[in-house]
Amino acid sequence: MTRVPGKQRRCESTHGRRLARAVLAGLLCCALPALASPPPAGPPAIAAQIDHGHFEAARKAIDQALAKPGLSAQAREALEFQRERMRRILLDFTLTADDAKARIRKQIPDLGDAEFARWDKAGLLEHMVIDGRTLYFTRAPSNLYRLSTQARHRRALQTPITDGPNETLNDHHRAVLRQALASGKTAVLPMRVRVTQSVTVKADAVPVGETLRAWIPYPRAIPGQQDDIRLVASTPAGARVAPADTLQRTAYLEAPAKAGQPTVFKLTYELTLRAQYHSIDPAKVVPATITPELGPFVSERSPHIVFTDDLRAFSRKVVGDEKNPYRIAQKLFAAVDRIPWAGAREYSTISNISDYTLHAGHGDCGEQTLLLLTLLRMNGIPARWQSGWMFSEGTYDNIHDWGQLYLAPYGWVPVDVTFGQLHPGPGDDPRLQWFYLGGLDAYRIAFNDDYSRPFVPAKQFPRSETVDSQRGEVEWRGGNLYFDQWDYHFDWQFLHRARNNK
Repeated sequence: MTRVPGKQRRCESTHGRRLARAVLAGLLCCALPALASPPPAGPPAIAAQIDHGHFEAARKAIDQALAKPGLSAQAREALEFQRERMRRILLDFTLTADDAKARIRKQIPDLGDAEFARWDKAGLLEHMVIDGRTLYFTRAPSNLYRLSTQARHRRALQTPITDGPNETLNDHHRAVLRQALASGKTAVLPMRVRVTQSVTVKADAVPVGETLRAWIPYPRAIPGQQDDIRLVASTPAGARVAPADTLQRTAYLEAPAKAGQPTVFKLTYELTLRAQYHSIDPAKVVPATITPELGPFVSERSPHIVFTDDLRAFSRKVVGDEKNPYRIAQKLFAAVDRIPWAGAREYSTISNISDYTLHAGHGDCGEQTLLLLTLLRMNGIPARWQSGWMFSEGTYDNIHDWGQLYLAPYGWVPVDVTFGQLHPGPGDDPRLQWFYLGGLDAYRIAFNDDYSRPFVPAKQFPRSETVDSQRGEVEWRGGNLYFDQWDYHFDWQFLHRARNNK
């Protein structure tokens, strides 16, 4: 199961895509040479073996390492997860070249082999060579239409690529800006929402009578963003909500497995959400004093926030001689915004997400966010993660990732590079262009104020999603249950909205 197929971003202009790819190509044309032979054995090298598709060699190296006496439990778990990572990669990369062509021909019936090869060579069809066999990412054929204007125009049926409702400038953005400026407040337009989330484990996923343990994401109280959180009900009863300061907050439930029946875990809660807008004057922004509290947010955090040589080169190309932190943030925001959205493989299969996104030239919301956070931190601008669920006045809902950056003297402000720059029309306030660099719509719930943080109570086996926490997690005493063994659902209703919310 890949990350939610419905997660969308608005389409970039052809110029934007070309510019992003040109910048990346100029910096990275020789950055990832193909390996003639597997790297030497060893834990870091095992990850590299897997990343370069040398699975058989990696399996042998893992077996040899596990057979050594005196291996710590932590080292054993890390090795065993590398074996699991290979299994997960093979769940994401399932298509042969013929399979990929067949899927594309459903929309481009006259696709030729030469045309396919040309798109493939351009990096528009994500694939891996695994032990000599080329396998394509399951979503590569659908991603093609987001990454290539030519392919999109070649489709027999010109169906539009849809976006989330708040990825395009609308009356909600206008109301947020208007209310914030009129009131002098940064948090406006409160709405009260009731949410029900569920995780349904497939029948007979574990032996009858075994205890299933489930973690369902649960909102954090965040001043000016969301508060007054109340658990309404849970199935089974007695959900254990993690402490308020848990950075990836969940509610924990247990239930026995029954023969031939799915096991349902369900959670209903209420909370009040607010939109945000911080009116930032670039002339007033100064470099932040890096206190002990801010220090972690300008630092590397391996494996996904690492200041690699390629990222440094990209940053220098984008930032130039700019010194103002807000103007630097604008430049980096615009550069990452030009990298097109595409459906992502599971994050747990990627060794370094920010570096991967830079080299791939595309990414989903979490990949784009981690790339931006890395670039901001590299430039001395504190930046941190947020994620959760977004929804709408209609039927749209989806998992989503975004972030925050610290701008002195304003403090922490939101940033959503996936929604990117909006496009004000005649009569619109021009400040709406940069709404998502300092502002946030009200139609989202945050479960996480960081990534890859422990659950309470602790999970005993590696998570299905090792970075984010939006869909849930399930395990039993025999191990983790991966996404192909259960389903999840998110539902909501509005209890109260400000009258001027539109």
